[in-house]
Amino acid sequence: MSHEPQAAGNAAEQELRDTLGTAIGTAQEHLLQNGGFLPFGITMSTDGELRIVLVTPDEPDEDGHLDAEQMLADVQELLKQGRNDYRAVAVAYDASLPEHGCDGITGAAEHRDGTVLAAIVPYHVTDDGFTFEPMEPDTHEPSVWVD
Repeated sequence: MSHEPQAAGNAAEQELRDTLGTAIGTAQEHLLQNGGFLPFGITMSTDGELRIVLVTPDEPDEDGHLDAEQMLADVQELLKQGRNDYRAVAVAYDASLPEHGCDGITGAAEHRDGTVLAAIVPYHVTDDGFTFEPMEPDTHEPSVWVD
């Protein structure tokens, strides 16, 4: 009896965890160092190397706000265009979490085999910077390995 499918599933799960963990960790670092972050992606190449994917925002609107939704869409489009070179990808973005009464890091990872893993990390602004609540599972629909 072969254990290859289970081993492949375990490898995909670990790749999702690594990619999502890198995205959330990077977002936390940017919050702590810069006070915020813009949407970005993380890719895991076919040889297992992790890289960050950034896009340049359009000009701010008249109130000085950047279009983070458009930036996220641009990141997702770049990930989709390069998907043949990746085993897994993740996106991270800042989101309002009304049920928590705060903002949170939202992260979602996809594997080329179709599996997804998503989480949120609520955070609060404090006098000393930020405090992060424990990571919670979230839902996510595949968007990279779909046509």
